[in-house]
Amino acid sequence: MSMPRRTVLSAAVTMVGAVLTGPAHASKRVNQTFFGGVALNGYDPVAYFTDGRPVEGLREYSQSWMGATWRFATARNHAAFAVQPDIYAPQFGGYCAFGIAQNYTADVDPSAWRVVDNRLYLISSTSILADWLQDVPGNIAKARANWPGLSATLAE
Repeated sequence: MSMPRRTVLSAAVTMVGAVLTGPAHASKRVNQTFFGGVALNGYDPVAYFTDGRPVEGLREYSQSWMGATWRFATARNHAAFAVQPDIYAPQFGGYCAFGIAQNYTADVDPSAWRVVDNRLYLISSTSILADWLQDVPGNIAKARANWPGLSATLAE
């Protein structure tokens, strides 16, 4: 006995909806890819400090930390992160610092970033980065005030 075509289609749509509305990357304290759980879209967090630019990490230099997989461009960067991950990991779990300042989470563009007072801040786009740069201290202060509440909801 075969199922009517409409029933099969409805079941498929329901299954896809369950996958997409299930625990996605936004339900984690660390912003990560939906498939694979990779932080920073695979970019090396240490490279922002050492190279002054975003550099893609390599699978062979990977480490699990805070429920996500972090990738590094070199063994040296991997070792530096392993010793002091809190120094190199982006602030606010790698979510957009401007979004956190506005009390919401947003994904980031690895090319929209700044290191301020030895801390890495990522932003959702270069155009939003321009807005964030208008008041860096104020935006950081707002984000720090909002982060505890937002991160608590991400952990649920």
